[in-house]
Amino acid sequence: MGAIISRFARRFLPRTEVRILMVGLDASGKTTILYKLKLGEIVLTVPTIGICPHKLFTFHDTKLASGLSRFNVETVVYKNISFTVWDVGGQQKIRHLWRHYFQSAHGLIFVVDSNDRRRILEARNELHCILSHIELKDAILLVFANKQDVPDAMPVSEVADKLGLPTLKQRHWYIQSSSATSGRGLYEGLDWLSNNISNNPA
Repeated sequence: MGAIISRFARRFLPRTEVRILMVGLDASGKTTILYKLKLGEIVLTVPTIGICPHKLFTFHDTKLASGLSRFNVETVVYKNISFTVWDVGGQQKIRHLWRHYFQSAHGLIFVVDSNDRRRILEARNELHCILSHIELKDAILLVFANKQDVPDAMPVSEVADKLGLPTLKQRHWYIQSSSATSGRGLYEGLDWLSNNISNNPA
């Protein structure tokens, strides 16, 4: 009975609204993760291309924003937190646009392909470049070590070391093993985000 009352009560608690930026190299699984969280299913994805960065965070209608700019933006409600997640394309030629998305972000999700050893140093460099921006100085960091279902994927500890996460002494961060296709690890990541954003609002 207590659990039923608790679930019922949560419906009427005020929601905390936070903005989350999700980035990573191309083909790391960002869009698949977003729609797995939003819809609970795998969707056919194409490379995400961001334009119109100057309009970021000025739209009240997220469908309109997505239609005009061709980045992906969705609201995911979890544990009375309304996450507005901005999924920005990771192709090298448009990564310089990422900085236009930093303003007002409470948290950063960085998605890395755990099977892509060839580009793990590139992923590290991009992550540390992002974190150097003043707009993200207070943003918490969740890393999804994605594609852990691939047989030769690097273990999470290796991904963390190669990304240089232990060197981030002034950053509140967490790395979560995940598989975007099966959904494994995704809600554990949201648990960490919801707990830490609730305790440390930006």
